[in-house]
Amino acid sequence: MSSLTPSGGGNPASVLPAVSPVRPRSAVSAGVGIVGLLGLFSYLILARYAPEIAGSLGIDWGDRGPMDGPNSAIASVLACGLPMVLWSVFVDKVHRNPSTGIDWSLRRPWRETVDISLTKLAGLWATWALIALTYATMRYYWEGNYAFSMDLLERVAPWLLGISVVYMLWLDRRMVEPRDGCWQFGHWLIAPGQPVDSRAIWHHLRAWTVKGFFTAFMLSIVPGNFSSLVAVPMSEVLANPFTVGLWTINLLYLVDVHIATVGYILTMKPLDSHIRTANPYGMAWVAALICYPPFILMNGGPLDYQVGGSDWGYWLQGHDTLMAIWGVVLVALISIYAWATMAFGIRFSNLTHRGVITHGPYSFTRHPAYISKNLSWWVGSMPFLVTTGGWIEAARNVILLGLVSGVYYWRAKTEEKHLLADPAYQAYWNWAQQHALVPRLFAKLSGRTQPLIRLEPDPRVGPVA
Repeated sequence: MSSLTPSGGGNPASVLPAVSPVRPRSAVSAGVGIVGLLGLFSYLILARYAPEIAGSLGIDWGDRGPMDGPNSAIASVLACGLPMVLWSVFVDKVHRNPSTGIDWSLRRPWRETVDISLTKLAGLWATWALIALTYATMRYYWEGNYAFSMDLLERVAPWLLGISVVYMLWLDRRMVEPRDGCWQFGHWLIAPGQPVDSRAIWHHLRAWTVKGFFTAFMLSIVPGNFSSLVAVPMSEVLANPFTVGLWTINLLYLVDVHIATVGYILTMKPLDSHIRTANPYGMAWVAALICYPPFILMNGGPLDYQVGGSDWGYWLQGHDTLMAIWGVVLVALISIYAWATMAFGIRFSNLTHRGVITHGPYSFTRHPAYISKNLSWWVGSMPFLVTTGGWIEAARNVILLGLVSGVYYWRAKTEEKHLLADPAYQAYWNWAQQHALVPRLFAKLSGRTQPLIRLEPDPRVGPVA
Protein backbone atom coordinates (compact mmCIF):
# COMPACT_ATOMS: atom_id res chain seq x y z
CA MET A 1 0.00 0.00 0.00
CA SER A 2 1.10 3.56 -0.60
CA SER A 3 1.82 5.76 2.39
CA LEU A 4 1.46 9.43 3.20
CA THR A 5 4.63 10.42 5.00
CA PRO A 6 4.39 13.69 6.93
CA SER A 7 7.69 15.49 7.02
CA GLY A 8 7.46 16.55 10.64
CA GLY A 9 8.61 20.06 11.29
CA GLY A 10 10.33 19.64 14.65
CA ASN A 11 14.07 19.58 14.02
CA PRO A 12 14.59 20.39 10.34
CA ALA A 13 18.28 19.53 10.38
CA SER A 14 17.59 15.95 11.46
CA VAL A 15 15.16 15.05 8.68
CA LEU A 16 17.43 14.83 5.66
CA PRO A 17 21.07 13.74 5.41
CA ALA A 18 23.56 16.14 3.87
CA VAL A 19 23.45 16.08 0.07
CA SER A 20 26.16 17.23 -2.30
CA PRO A 21 25.45 20.71 -3.71
CA VAL A 22 26.40 19.41 -7.16
CA ARG A 23 23.21 18.95 -9.18
CA PRO A 24 22.73 15.38 -10.50
CA ARG A 25 23.37 14.97 -14.20
CA SER A 26 20.36 15.45 -16.47
CA ALA A 27 19.34 12.65 -18.84
CA VAL A 28 18.97 15.25 -21.62
CA SER A 29 21.35 18.03 -22.56
CA ALA A 30 20.14 21.62 -22.94
CA GLY A 31 21.32 21.60 -26.57
CA VAL A 32 18.57 19.19 -27.63
CA GLY A 33 15.77 21.61 -26.82
CA ILE A 34 17.69 24.60 -28.19
CA VAL A 35 18.22 23.10 -31.65
CA GLY A 36 14.59 21.95 -31.71
CA LEU A 37 13.53 25.52 -30.97
CA LEU A 38 15.77 26.86 -33.74
CA GLY A 39 14.36 24.36 -36.23
CA LEU A 40 10.79 25.22 -35.26
CA PHE A 41 11.28 28.98 -35.46
CA SER A 42 13.10 28.69 -38.79
CA TYR A 43 10.18 26.81 -40.29
CA LEU A 44 7.69 29.20 -38.71
CA ILE A 45 9.40 32.13 -40.44
CA LEU A 46 9.47 30.21 -43.72
CA ALA A 47 5.77 29.36 -43.48
CA ARG A 48 4.70 32.85 -42.43
CA TYR A 49 6.68 34.69 -45.10
CA ALA A 50 6.49 32.05 -47.84
CA PRO A 51 5.07 34.45 -50.48
CA GLU A 52 7.81 37.03 -49.85
CA ILE A 53 10.56 34.40 -49.76
CA ALA A 54 9.28 32.81 -52.96
CA GLY A 55 9.18 36.21 -54.66
CA SER A 56 12.74 37.02 -53.65
CA LEU A 57 13.86 33.70 -55.15
CA GLY A 58 11.96 34.27 -58.40
CA ILE A 59 9.44 31.52 -57.66
CA ASP A 60 5.89 32.02 -58.94
CA TRP A 61 3.82 31.69 -55.76
CA GLY A 62 0.59 32.73 -57.46
CA ASP A 63 -2.18 33.89 -55.15
CA ARG A 64 -1.26 31.48 -52.39
CA GLY A 65 -0.70 33.00 -48.98
CA PRO A 66 1.36 31.79 -45.99
CA MET A 67 1.77 28.05 -45.48
CA ASP A 68 -0.72 27.78 -42.63
CA GLY A 69 -2.48 24.51 -43.52
CA PRO A 70 -2.49 21.29 -41.47
CA ASN A 71 0.13 19.56 -43.61
CA SER A 72 2.44 22.52 -43.12
CA ALA A 73 1.82 22.23 -39.39
CA ILE A 74 2.99 18.61 -39.45
CA ALA A 75 6.04 19.70 -41.43
CA SER A 76 6.79 22.13 -38.61
CA VAL A 77 6.79 19.20 -36.17
CA LEU A 78 9.37 17.48 -38.37
CA ALA A 79 11.41 20.70 -38.52
CA CYS A 80 11.40 20.74 -34.73
CA GLY A 81 12.12 17.05 -34.23
CA LEU A 82 14.83 16.39 -36.82
CA PRO A 83 17.44 18.74 -35.31
CA MET A 84 16.79 17.24 -31.88
CA VAL A 85 17.38 13.73 -33.21
CA LEU A 86 20.58 14.77 -34.99
CA TRP A 87 21.91 16.54 -31.89
CA SER A 88 21.05 13.57 -29.70
CA VAL A 89 22.88 11.14 -31.95
CA PHE A 90 25.88 13.10 -33.22
CA VAL A 91 26.58 15.41 -30.28
CA ASP A 92 25.20 13.69 -27.19
CA LYS A 93 25.66 10.19 -28.70
CA VAL A 94 22.69 8.92 -26.72
CA HIS A 95 22.62 5.68 -28.70
CA ARG A 96 25.70 4.61 -26.75
CA ASN A 97 24.06 5.00 -23.35
CA PRO A 98 23.83 1.71 -21.42
CA SER A 99 20.20 2.56 -20.62
CA THR A 100 19.26 1.89 -24.26
CA GLY A 101 19.78 -1.82 -23.64
CA ILE A 102 21.70 -2.00 -26.92
CA ASP A 103 25.18 -3.42 -27.45
CA TRP A 104 26.29 -2.11 -30.84
CA SER A 105 29.13 -4.62 -30.99
CA LEU A 106 26.59 -7.45 -31.18
CA ARG A 107 25.85 -8.84 -34.61
CA ARG A 108 23.81 -11.93 -33.91
CA PRO A 109 22.97 -14.09 -36.94
CA TRP A 110 19.48 -13.51 -38.28
CA ARG A 111 18.43 -17.06 -37.49
CA GLU A 112 19.06 -16.48 -33.77
CA THR A 113 16.73 -13.50 -33.45
CA VAL A 114 14.16 -13.86 -36.23
CA ASP A 115 11.77 -15.85 -33.98
CA ILE A 116 12.11 -13.20 -31.28
CA SER A 117 11.45 -10.43 -33.78
CA LEU A 118 8.38 -12.15 -35.21
CA THR A 119 6.99 -12.66 -31.72
CA LYS A 120 7.58 -9.00 -30.92
CA LEU A 121 5.90 -7.96 -34.16
CA ALA A 122 2.87 -10.03 -33.16
CA GLY A 123 2.79 -8.21 -29.83
CA LEU A 124 3.33 -4.79 -31.40
CA TRP A 125 0.74 -5.20 -34.15
CA ALA A 126 -1.80 -6.57 -31.66
CA THR A 127 -1.18 -3.51 -29.51
CA TRP A 128 -1.67 -1.21 -32.48
CA ALA A 129 -4.86 -3.11 -33.34
CA LEU A 130 -6.20 -2.48 -29.83
CA ILE A 131 -5.42 1.23 -30.15
CA ALA A 132 -7.02 1.37 -33.60
CA LEU A 133 -10.11 -0.44 -32.28
CA THR A 134 -10.39 2.14 -29.49
CA TYR A 135 -10.12 4.97 -31.98
CA ALA A 136 -12.69 3.36 -34.27
CA THR A 137 -15.15 2.68 -31.44
CA MET A 138 -15.04 6.13 -29.85
CA ARG A 139 -16.98 8.58 -32.02
CA TYR A 140 -15.18 11.39 -30.19
CA TYR A 141 -12.03 10.64 -32.21
CA TRP A 142 -13.79 11.32 -35.52
CA GLU A 143 -15.13 14.75 -34.68
CA GLY A 144 -13.63 18.23 -34.53
CA ASN A 145 -9.86 18.52 -34.33
CA TYR A 146 -9.41 14.79 -33.75
CA ALA A 147 -10.63 14.06 -37.29
CA PHE A 148 -7.28 15.40 -38.54
CA SER A 149 -5.38 13.07 -36.19
CA MET A 150 -7.31 10.05 -37.42
CA ASP A 151 -6.81 10.99 -41.07
CA LEU A 152 -3.07 11.42 -40.53
CA LEU A 153 -2.73 8.13 -38.63
CA GLU A 154 -4.66 6.31 -41.37
CA ARG A 155 -2.23 7.66 -43.94
CA VAL A 156 0.92 6.67 -42.05
CA ALA A 157 -0.32 3.29 -40.76
CA PRO A 158 0.82 1.25 -43.80
CA TRP A 159 4.25 2.86 -43.63
CA LEU A 160 4.53 2.13 -39.91
CA LEU A 161 3.68 -1.53 -40.47
CA GLY A 162 6.44 -1.88 -43.06
CA ILE A 163 9.03 0.07 -41.10
CA SER A 164 8.30 -1.90 -37.93
CA VAL A 165 9.39 -5.13 -39.63
CA VAL A 166 12.75 -3.71 -40.69
CA TYR A 167 13.19 -1.98 -37.33
CA MET A 168 12.55 -5.13 -35.25
CA LEU A 169 14.74 -7.37 -37.38
CA TRP A 170 17.57 -4.83 -37.24
CA LEU A 171 17.31 -3.91 -33.56
CA ASP A 172 16.88 -7.35 -32.01
CA ARG A 173 20.23 -8.49 -33.34
CA ARG A 174 21.83 -5.81 -31.15
CA MET A 175 19.64 -5.84 -28.03
CA VAL A 176 21.25 -7.21 -24.90
CA GLU A 177 17.87 -8.68 -23.89
CA PRO A 178 15.34 -8.47 -26.73
CA ARG A 179 12.61 -10.34 -24.83
CA ASP A 180 10.97 -7.22 -23.43
CA GLY A 181 7.32 -6.49 -22.64
CA CYS A 182 6.43 -6.43 -26.33
CA TRP A 183 7.88 -9.91 -26.72
CA GLN A 184 6.12 -11.11 -23.58
CA PHE A 185 2.79 -9.88 -24.92
CA GLY A 186 3.38 -11.45 -28.33
CA HIS A 187 4.43 -14.74 -26.70
CA TRP A 188 1.28 -14.72 -24.55
CA LEU A 189 -0.79 -14.30 -27.72
CA ILE A 190 0.83 -16.93 -29.93
CA ALA A 191 1.77 -19.49 -27.26
CA PRO A 192 -1.11 -19.52 -24.75
CA GLY A 193 -0.38 -21.39 -21.55
CA GLN A 194 3.36 -20.75 -21.71
CA PRO A 195 4.92 -18.83 -18.78
CA VAL A 196 5.25 -15.07 -19.32
CA ASP A 197 6.23 -12.03 -17.27
CA SER A 198 2.83 -10.47 -16.60
CA ARG A 199 4.36 -7.38 -15.01
CA ALA A 200 6.31 -6.67 -18.20
CA ILE A 201 3.15 -7.13 -20.27
CA TRP A 202 1.22 -4.65 -18.14
CA HIS A 203 4.10 -2.20 -18.43
CA HIS A 204 4.02 -2.58 -22.22
CA LEU A 205 0.26 -2.01 -22.37
CA ARG A 206 0.37 0.99 -20.03
CA ALA A 207 3.17 2.58 -22.05
CA TRP A 208 1.26 2.21 -25.32
CA THR A 209 -1.95 3.46 -23.70
CA VAL A 210 -0.11 6.67 -22.82
CA LYS A 211 1.36 6.92 -26.30
CA GLY A 212 -1.95 6.19 -28.06
CA PHE A 213 -3.99 8.61 -25.95
CA PHE A 214 -1.65 11.56 -25.94
CA THR A 215 -0.26 11.26 -29.49
CA ALA A 216 -3.78 11.57 -30.92
CA PHE A 217 -4.45 14.55 -28.66
CA MET A 218 -1.23 16.38 -29.53
CA LEU A 219 -1.69 15.84 -33.28
CA SER A 220 -5.23 17.22 -33.01
CA ILE A 221 -4.10 20.57 -31.58
CA VAL A 222 -0.97 21.13 -33.71
CA PRO A 223 -2.72 22.57 -36.83
CA GLY A 224 -4.86 25.14 -35.02
CA ASN A 225 -2.03 26.33 -32.83
CA PHE A 226 0.29 26.63 -35.84
CA SER A 227 -2.23 28.37 -38.11
CA SER A 228 -3.10 31.02 -35.51
CA LEU A 229 0.52 32.16 -35.52
CA VAL A 230 1.24 31.95 -39.24
CA ALA A 231 -1.94 33.48 -40.65
CA VAL A 232 -2.62 36.49 -38.41
CA PRO A 233 -1.28 39.79 -39.87
CA MET A 234 1.37 41.54 -37.78
CA SER A 235 -0.68 44.73 -37.89
CA GLU A 236 -3.30 42.93 -35.81
CA VAL A 237 -0.65 41.47 -33.50
CA LEU A 238 0.80 44.92 -32.75
CA ALA A 239 -2.58 46.62 -32.30
CA ASN A 240 -2.34 46.87 -28.51
CA PRO A 241 -0.55 45.30 -25.51
CA PHE A 242 -3.23 42.60 -25.19
CA THR A 243 -2.86 41.33 -28.77
CA VAL A 244 0.95 41.43 -28.48
CA GLY A 245 0.77 39.44 -25.27
CA LEU A 246 -1.75 36.98 -26.72
CA TRP A 247 0.35 36.31 -29.83
CA THR A 248 3.49 35.84 -27.71
CA ILE A 249 1.67 33.45 -25.40
CA ASN A 250 0.44 31.46 -28.41
CA LEU A 251 4.02 31.34 -29.68
CA LEU A 252 5.18 29.89 -26.37
CA TYR A 253 2.39 27.33 -26.46
CA LEU A 254 3.54 26.46 -30.00
CA VAL A 255 6.94 25.54 -28.54
CA ASP A 256 5.29 23.41 -25.86
CA VAL A 257 2.93 21.65 -28.27
CA HIS A 258 5.56 20.88 -30.90
CA ILE A 259 8.24 19.57 -28.57
CA ALA A 260 5.67 17.52 -26.66
CA THR A 261 4.36 16.05 -29.92
CA VAL A 262 7.87 15.08 -30.96
CA GLY A 263 8.34 13.49 -27.55
CA TYR A 264 5.26 11.29 -27.83
CA ILE A 265 6.24 10.13 -31.31
CA LEU A 266 9.92 9.37 -30.69
CA THR A 267 9.78 6.69 -27.99
CA MET A 268 12.73 4.71 -29.37
CA LYS A 269 15.49 2.72 -27.69
CA PRO A 270 18.25 3.74 -30.16
CA LEU A 271 17.57 7.35 -29.11
CA ASP A 272 17.46 6.33 -25.43
CA SER A 273 14.04 8.01 -25.36
CA HIS A 274 12.02 4.85 -24.78
CA ILE A 275 9.58 4.56 -21.90
CA ARG A 276 11.42 3.03 -18.96
CA THR A 277 8.25 2.65 -16.92
CA ALA A 278 4.66 3.83 -17.25
CA ASN A 279 3.03 4.99 -14.06
CA PRO A 280 1.44 1.94 -12.39
CA TYR A 281 -0.77 3.83 -9.94
CA GLY A 282 -4.45 4.31 -10.77
CA MET A 283 -4.70 7.58 -8.85
CA ALA A 284 -1.98 9.03 -11.10
CA TRP A 285 -3.98 8.16 -14.20
CA VAL A 286 -7.14 9.71 -12.78
CA ALA A 287 -5.32 12.92 -11.81
CA ALA A 288 -3.75 13.23 -15.28
CA LEU A 289 -6.67 12.23 -17.50
CA ILE A 290 -9.17 14.63 -15.92
CA CYS A 291 -6.97 17.42 -17.29
CA TYR A 292 -7.42 16.31 -20.93
CA PRO A 293 -10.37 15.72 -23.25
CA PRO A 294 -12.62 13.81 -23.36
CA PHE A 295 -12.31 13.41 -19.58
CA ILE A 296 -11.48 17.03 -18.81
CA LEU A 297 -13.30 18.51 -15.82
CA MET A 298 -12.24 22.12 -16.38
CA ASN A 299 -13.53 23.76 -19.56
CA GLY A 300 -17.29 23.33 -19.44
CA GLY A 301 -17.03 20.68 -16.72
CA PRO A 302 -17.68 20.72 -12.97
CA LEU A 303 -14.33 22.45 -12.34
CA ASP A 304 -14.92 25.24 -14.88
CA TYR A 305 -13.59 28.33 -13.09
CA GLN A 306 -14.48 30.85 -15.83
CA VAL A 307 -18.29 30.90 -15.64
CA GLY A 308 -19.43 34.51 -15.76
CA GLY A 309 -15.85 35.68 -15.99
CA SER A 310 -13.51 37.08 -18.61
CA ASP A 311 -9.78 37.38 -19.22
CA TRP A 312 -7.17 40.00 -18.41
CA GLY A 313 -7.70 41.78 -21.71
CA TYR A 314 -11.31 42.53 -20.79
CA TRP A 315 -10.62 43.74 -17.27
CA LEU A 316 -7.60 45.87 -18.14
CA GLN A 317 -8.80 47.44 -21.38
CA GLY A 318 -8.17 51.17 -21.45
CA HIS A 319 -5.22 50.82 -19.06
CA ASP A 320 -2.42 50.12 -21.54
CA THR A 321 0.46 50.43 -19.07
CA LEU A 322 -1.11 48.06 -16.55
CA MET A 323 -2.11 45.73 -19.38
CA ALA A 324 1.48 45.67 -20.66
CA ILE A 325 2.79 44.84 -17.17
CA TRP A 326 0.15 42.12 -16.77
CA GLY A 327 1.10 40.72 -20.18
CA VAL A 328 4.80 40.63 -19.27
CA VAL A 329 3.99 38.65 -16.11
CA LEU A 330 1.87 36.18 -18.08
CA VAL A 331 4.51 35.80 -20.79
CA ALA A 332 7.17 35.21 -18.12
CA LEU A 333 5.10 32.45 -16.49
CA ILE A 334 4.28 30.70 -19.76
CA SER A 335 7.93 31.06 -20.85
CA ILE A 336 8.86 28.95 -17.83
CA TYR A 337 6.18 26.45 -18.82
CA ALA A 338 7.50 26.20 -22.40
CA TRP A 339 11.09 26.07 -21.10
CA ALA A 340 10.14 23.11 -18.89
CA THR A 341 8.82 21.21 -21.91
CA MET A 342 11.87 22.20 -23.97
CA ALA A 343 14.15 20.78 -21.26
CA PHE A 344 12.79 17.30 -22.01
CA GLY A 345 13.89 17.43 -25.65
CA ILE A 346 12.59 14.29 -27.34
CA ARG A 347 11.60 12.66 -24.03
CA PHE A 348 8.51 14.62 -23.04
CA SER A 349 5.55 12.51 -21.93
CA ASN A 350 2.90 12.34 -19.24
CA LEU A 351 2.61 9.34 -16.91
CA THR A 352 5.97 7.86 -17.86
CA HIS A 353 9.60 7.69 -16.77
CA ARG A 354 11.98 8.35 -19.68
CA GLY A 355 15.01 9.64 -17.81
CA VAL A 356 15.43 12.18 -15.02
CA ILE A 357 15.55 15.84 -16.09
CA THR A 358 17.54 18.10 -13.77
CA HIS A 359 18.62 21.09 -15.90
CA GLY A 360 16.85 24.27 -16.98
CA PRO A 361 13.87 25.17 -14.78
CA TYR A 362 14.18 21.79 -13.06
CA SER A 363 17.25 23.13 -11.31
CA PHE A 364 14.93 25.55 -9.46
CA THR A 365 11.99 23.28 -8.65
CA ARG A 366 10.87 19.72 -9.32
CA HIS A 367 7.62 20.87 -10.95
CA PRO A 368 8.23 24.10 -12.89
CA ALA A 369 5.57 23.36 -15.52
CA TYR A 370 2.78 22.80 -13.03
CA ILE A 371 3.70 25.82 -10.90
CA SER A 372 4.01 28.23 -13.83
CA LYS A 373 0.92 26.91 -15.63
CA ASN A 374 -1.29 27.25 -12.56
CA LEU A 375 0.01 30.71 -11.72
CA SER A 376 -0.67 31.78 -15.32
CA TRP A 377 -4.29 30.67 -14.96
CA TRP A 378 -4.72 32.75 -11.80
CA VAL A 379 -3.13 35.79 -13.44
CA GLY A 380 -4.80 35.39 -16.83
CA SER A 381 -8.36 34.50 -15.83
CA MET A 382 -8.62 36.74 -12.75
CA PRO A 383 -11.34 34.47 -11.27
CA PHE A 384 -12.17 36.94 -8.51
CA LEU A 385 -13.78 39.24 -11.13
CA VAL A 386 -16.98 38.32 -12.99
CA THR A 387 -19.32 39.99 -15.46
CA THR A 388 -22.43 38.22 -14.13
CA GLY A 389 -23.41 36.52 -10.91
CA GLY A 390 -21.85 38.95 -8.45
CA TRP A 391 -19.56 38.00 -5.58
CA ILE A 392 -21.08 34.53 -5.24
CA GLU A 393 -20.01 33.58 -8.77
CA ALA A 394 -16.60 35.15 -8.17
CA ALA A 395 -16.16 33.17 -4.95
CA ARG A 396 -17.24 30.01 -6.75
CA ASN A 397 -14.67 30.58 -9.52
CA VAL A 398 -11.90 31.20 -6.99
CA ILE A 399 -12.75 27.97 -5.14
CA LEU A 400 -12.93 25.97 -8.36
CA LEU A 401 -9.59 27.27 -9.64
CA GLY A 402 -8.17 26.41 -6.24
CA LEU A 403 -9.44 22.85 -6.75
CA VAL A 404 -7.85 22.77 -10.21
CA SER A 405 -4.53 23.79 -8.67
CA GLY A 406 -5.09 21.03 -6.13
CA VAL A 407 -5.49 18.53 -8.96
CA TYR A 408 -2.09 19.55 -10.34
CA TYR A 409 -0.56 19.32 -6.87
CA TRP A 410 -1.85 15.75 -6.69
CA ARG A 411 -0.52 15.03 -10.18
CA ALA A 412 2.91 16.15 -9.01
CA LYS A 413 2.73 13.90 -5.96
CA THR A 414 1.60 10.83 -7.89
CA GLU A 415 4.33 11.39 -10.47
CA GLU A 416 6.90 11.54 -7.68
CA LYS A 417 5.47 8.34 -6.20
CA HIS A 418 6.25 6.64 -9.51
CA LEU A 419 9.67 8.21 -10.12
CA LEU A 420 11.00 7.76 -6.59
CA ALA A 421 11.35 4.05 -7.32
CA ASP A 422 14.40 5.06 -9.39
CA PRO A 423 17.55 5.85 -7.35
CA ALA A 424 18.46 8.51 -9.92
CA TYR A 425 15.26 10.40 -9.16
CA GLN A 426 15.76 9.91 -5.43
CA ALA A 427 19.15 11.61 -5.75
CA TYR A 428 17.59 14.49 -7.69
CA TRP A 429 14.66 14.77 -5.24
CA ASN A 430 17.02 15.00 -2.26
CA TRP A 431 19.30 17.48 -4.03
CA ALA A 432 16.37 19.70 -5.04
CA GLN A 433 14.89 19.64 -1.56
CA GLN A 434 18.09 21.03 -0.09
CA HIS A 435 19.56 23.12 -2.90
CA ALA A 436 16.87 24.14 -5.43
CA LEU A 437 15.42 27.63 -5.04
CA VAL A 438 11.69 26.89 -4.66
CA PRO A 439 11.92 23.97 -2.19
CA ARG A 440 14.39 25.96 -0.10
CA LEU A 441 12.01 28.92 -0.07
CA PHE A 442 9.09 26.76 1.06
CA ALA A 443 11.29 25.08 3.67
CA LYS A 444 12.24 28.49 5.05
CA LEU A 445 8.63 29.69 5.14
CA SER A 446 7.20 26.50 6.65
CA GLY A 447 10.08 25.41 8.87
CA ARG A 448 10.04 21.97 7.22
CA THR A 449 12.88 20.36 5.34
CA GLN A 450 10.47 18.03 3.52
CA PRO A 451 7.01 18.65 2.01
CA LEU A 452 4.01 17.95 4.19
CA ILE A 453 3.08 14.99 1.98
CA ARG A 454 5.43 12.61 0.23
CA LEU A 455 4.02 9.52 -1.47
CA GLU A 456 6.41 6.58 -1.22
CA PRO A 457 6.49 4.01 -4.04
CA ASP A 458 4.81 0.69 -3.37
CA PRO A 459 7.65 -1.84 -2.92
CA ARG A 460 5.53 -4.45 -4.70
CA VAL A 461 5.57 -2.35 -7.88
CA GLY A 462 9.10 -2.55 -9.17
CA PRO A 463 10.42 -0.85 -12.31
CA VAL A 464 10.50 -2.61 -15.64
CA ALA A 465 13.13 -1.12 -17.94
